[in-house]
Amino acid sequence: MPELPEVETVRRSLHALIVGKTIQDVSVLLPRIIRTPDDIQQFIQLLKGRTVQKVDRRGKYLLIHFDEGQTLVSHLRMEGKYGLYQSSEPVELHTHVRFFFTDGMELRYRDVRQFGTMDFVSTGDYRAIPGLHGIGVEPLDDALTVRQFRNALIRKHTTIKAALLDQSCIAGLGNIYVDESLFLSGIHPERQVSTLKAKQFADLYTSVRTILANAVAAGGSSVKSYVNGYGTSGQFQHQLLVYGKQGTACPHCGHVIEKLRVAGRGTHICPNCQPKPRNYGSNVRKKSRQKQTPMEG
Repeated sequence: MPELPEVETVRRSLHALIVGKTIQDVSVLLPRIIRTPDDIQQFIQLLKGRTVQKVDRRGKYLLIHFDEGQTLVSHLRMEGKYGLYQSSEPVELHTHVRFFFTDGMELRYRDVRQFGTMDFVSTGDYRAIPGLHGIGVEPLDDALTVRQFRNALIRKHTTIKAALLDQSCIAGLGNIYVDESLFLSGIHPERQVSTLKAKQFADLYTSVRTILANAVAAGGSSVKSYVNGYGTSGQFQHQLLVYGKQGTACPHCGHVIEKLRVAGRGTHICPNCQPKPRNYGSNVRKKSRQKQTPMEG
């Protein structure tokens, strides 16, 4: 699943590509992608004649703002992607929504897994989208402090990995960048949030922001099929330290990187750099060597 760096990269590319363009028509080829309004014809009519003002992001959500105070909220889920095309270009397989612009170009939404969603709502009124309405703090917000970061996590009586993945705590983090951040800060993913010391929260705060900023600068991680609005792959996968590196040497100490299952997700750690917590229990287990199914990011 695209995480904050990938969605931010898509946001930047779409902002450059479609701001100022006016929608002439919309074609919805897979109705279940559209959640709000639940009437597809109403969705199409509401978008006709609207001009794109800005493309924003909140967590893993894309927010395409139009004139007259309306916003298209799009979640890419597992494999959703956007691209700008000439209307005369052949339509690729798995294209589910087409936004035709008055200048002869069109924005196409493709999604092999078909899990993506779109909601067309009043700007700022996201009550119809629970995941966005209750979303947590933005980890790259310039105003975010260590104290605010800690307070967003400490209210969760769970492991630090589960808390970081919880979008109501920290917005935009997923499996890839949680694993990378925990490794960089030397914290085992099974540590209970309540057991972390002030310095560990500070280290984690710095690690999360550093990893995310570097990933954004590299255009995100194309671990699977992710591309930005220009169709370009990210490059941060070449800088990953532990994610997907099980069985190889830790870049810091040389110990073999292991893959566990924590918070229901495949989790990559260096057992030497990230020592087990005292409450390490049976709910953390090594992933079976016989069947290793890649986990979604």
